[in-house]
Amino acid sequence: MAAPVKVALVGCGTVALHNHLPGLALAGARLTALCDSDPAVLERARQQTGVRATYSDYHALLDADCDAVIIATPNHTHAPITLAAIAAGKHVFCEKPLAMNRDEAAHLLQAAEQAGVRHMTAFTYRFVPAMRYAAQLVAEGALGQPYHFRSCRLQDWGSRAVGWRQVAALAGTGELGDMLSHRIDYAHLLVGPIASLAAQLRRYLDRRDGQPADVEDWVALLADFESGASGVLESSKLATGHGEGLRSQDYVEVNGSEGSIIYQLTQPLELLLATREHGLRTLPVPEALRVWPGSPRDPDGDPRSFRYDQLVEFVQAIVEERPCRPSFADGLKVQIVMDTALQATRERRWLEVSYG
Repeated sequence: MAAPVKVALVGCGTVALHNHLPGLALAGARLTALCDSDPAVLERARQQTGVRATYSDYHALLDADCDAVIIATPNHTHAPITLAAIAAGKHVFCEKPLAMNRDEAAHLLQAAEQAGVRHMTAFTYRFVPAMRYAAQLVAEGALGQPYHFRSCRLQDWGSRAVGWRQVAALAGTGELGDMLSHRIDYAHLLVGPIASLAAQLRRYLDRRDGQPADVEDWVALLADFESGASGVLESSKLATGHGEGLRSQDYVEVNGSEGSIIYQLTQPLELLLATREHGLRTLPVPEALRVWPGSPRDPDGDPRSFRYDQLVEFVQAIVEERPCRPSFADGLKVQIVMDTALQATRERRWLEVSYG
């Protein structure tokens, strides 16, 4: 029996531990080292995991006994940590957005490919069973020719502080990178590359809990796809009353010549399908799509545990020596759209999206 993949975690905040520890356990991997620049955070992680090898400097961690690294740190550190891990021959799972701009993201992809390491961007919501089913239906032609893509992510974060995520120098962007990046990935997955776009970003709160905030709270894109479809993408942290996380609105609709599908994160095991013949009806996700291929997760268990399947995919790709899904290439594509959106906002005009 092959030895378990040994994984180190860089960035040990509560969200990282909550999301990634169950995934590693599900994948049969072993957490061997922890790294965080905050001593209190590092100590809490040590107590929770029982891992003895702890580091405050990621350079030292890369000398530890590990095959792969999970990077769950502020966005501005993704590139240097990833490059150091690649140089040390480690496989890399990196939170989104992959980098601070397209040049950084392209460099990460090139470095990982040249080194022959596995690389994955954490577009968690690709692993929602209903999103996987939506992608299959579109690919099979169940909707005919796609006409429209529509996504709306509405949360109510109010005026509370969100740490480094409200600081442009550390995060790059606000709602664009934090939440709309996932929806751009949805668009790529379901409809394909974006040909051109117009965008608007807006900050409503200059301070959160008395702390300066210089990133946007709301973002929207209008898009034309290379396929000929049109798109509308919106995301907000200030949709009063909508709540946060898995309870809040994450809505995607694709309208095609033969039908429409509606995805909602609050219903991860079903879609709504509309056709002229039958109107709107509920479509349960098939049993085969309720967990990621090879995942031992219980398909009848907590449907919110879909997020753990992404580590199963990462570890399987390492063991099988194949590309991860989604990879740094997918992270780069999203970064290119984000950079184009920022430029379109500054210049207040439509811009072509160049993936080359």
